[in-house]
Amino acid sequence: MTPTALAIACLAIVTLCYIALCAVSPFGDCRKCRGFGYALKEDRRGRLRPGKTCRRCHGDRKRIRVGRHMFNVAARLHRDGTR
Repeated sequence: MTPTALAIACLAIVTLCYIALCAVSPFGDCRKCRGFGYALKEDRRGRLRPGKTCRRCHGDRKRIRVGRHMFNVAARLHRDGTR
């Protein structure tokens, strides 16, 4: 197998796995708060305490994956164009 064909096959496998992940689990953990819903901060003794609510996810702790967002946009565009 040539290196080009191997690279194309690996890329196709990774893409199909990501599509399957977006179909099975459309939401992932928020990247800013890492799924906690708030920022962690230390008190004077060095213990971790919950801080302010995350501004990106608003405390929901989840975000929509990029692939699922692209699918939703394409589906909405198709639905609006065929009415």
